[in-house]
Amino acid sequence: MSSYLLDSNVFIQGKNLHYGFDFCPAFWQWLVDSNARQQVFSIDKVADELTSGDDELSSWARDHGHNLFRPTDASVAAQFNAVSDWVTQQQYEAAAISTFFQVADFYLIAHALASGHIVVTHEIAANSRKRIKIPNVCIGLNVRFMTPYEMLRIEKARFVLGPA
Repeated sequence: MSSYLLDSNVFIQGKNLHYGFDFCPAFWQWLVDSNARQQVFSIDKVADELTSGDDELSSWARDHGHNLFRPTDASVAAQFNAVSDWVTQQQYEAAAISTFFQVADFYLIAHALASGHIVVTHEIAANSRKRIKIPNVCIGLNVRFMTPYEMLRIEKARFVLGPA
């Protein structure tokens, strides 16, 4: 059974575009149910990003995050050097590297290395020196990654209409 680590953009774009709480509550329940099955997770740094606001998503993250968002522990910290070494050996601009080390992406990849989870993100690999993309780092470190749609298809998620 595969297990997944969700990037913050999965939650944010889900709320804003594809799975609004008002018209697709099944997506959000699927996340909760899949987390209860130890299949879908995110990380504490993503929780920090999501709960910093004052909207429906920040409320949902606070209400449902007790098991969903994994803490950064010693096993994760043990992967920081692998991630930072790879990033600093590439041709990224200093500002891009500095930003990457300060955002959840750095921690997300370290968590995936520590746990063997598949990273789930809307980001697409790009050859940019100005911004470090999650898929590029995953490719460089041999970490599996996919889009949320690929995850939902693999897991056979079904959001079907019930009685009106």
